[in-house]
Amino acid sequence: MPGMLKMNVGAVCTREVVIAAGDDTVLEIAGLMRTHHVGDVVIVERSSGASLPTGILTDRDLVLEAMAQASDRLPDLVAADLVTRPLVTVRECDTIDDALEVMRVQGVRRVPVVDEAGLLVGLLALDDLLELFASQLASVAALVIRQQRMERERRK
Repeated sequence: MPGMLKMNVGAVCTREVVIAAGDDTVLEIAGLMRTHHVGDVVIVERSSGASLPTGILTDRDLVLEAMAQASDRLPDLVAADLVTRPLVTVRECDTIDDALEVMRVQGVRRVPVVDEAGLLVGLLALDDLLELFASQLASVAALVIRQQRMERERRK
C-alpha cells in the first residue's frame, strides 16, 4: 500500500463537483445537496467559465450553523454567511499521502482539488480514500487466502 499513497490526488478525486456561488441561499444549497445526493457543496467565484473555490459547505454546517443557530434568519442566509474557515485545498499533482497529511493537520474530511492556477478540478473526500484503501486491503486478503489454499493443496 505504500506505493498507492504516492499516487496523485488527480487520479482518485471525484471530478464531478456540485458548486454554488457565495450569494446562493442556504436553502438553495440544501436543495442542491438533496438533488445531487451529496453532503457538501464547493462555493466558487466564476470567471471566464472557470471556477475558483472560495469555501465549502457541508450538510453538517447547514445543521449546526444555519438551522441550530440562525433558524429565524434561514430564508435570508447565504453561503458566504456560513463560510467562516479559510479554505483548505490540495493540488491534483499532490500525492495521496500529502493530501492525507493536509486533511489530518487541518481537521477536514473533504478538500477541493485545484490545478496549478488554483481552479477547481475535483474534490477529495476521506470516504473516497477509505473506499480505495478497503479495495486494496481486500486484494491483500485475497492474496493471503489464495496462498494458504495453494499451500494446503500442495501438502495433500
